[in-house]
Amino acid sequence: QVQLVQSGGGLVQSGGSLRLSCTASGFTLDYYAIGWFRQAPGKEREAISCISATNVNTYYADSVKGRFTISRDTTKNTVYLQMNNLKPEDTASYYCAALLAGTLDVLSTNAEDYDNWGQGAQVTVSS
Repeated sequence: QVQLVQSGGGLVQSGGSLRLSCTASGFTLDYYAIGWFRQAPGKEREAISCISATNVNTYYADSVKGRFTISRDTTKNTVYLQMNNLKPEDTASYYCAALLAGTLDVLSTNAEDYDNWGQGAQVTVSS
């Protein structure tokens, strides 16, 4: 079965850190760009970070730039989102998604471009 399995998330105090993981099951992430999206209650889903299949290009939303880091471990077929200096406004449901890119060095902040989605993880940051 082809799926993305997320782990991580939870409750943390403002200024704390969390790491989200996104592991592919049934397929390899080597040829996929990965995006991390989040959605807070009453708000639009937003792309916060992406990494191209080649790992050459990355994207960070201004709201997380300098605090979040996206990375890929091909040996574990996993992409991570390290979140530092978390703020209450980071509270949201976080989703990873995979976009089949082959060897192209592309990424996308458009959720509709992504084929497979993780189940989501709740991140709550208390003040």
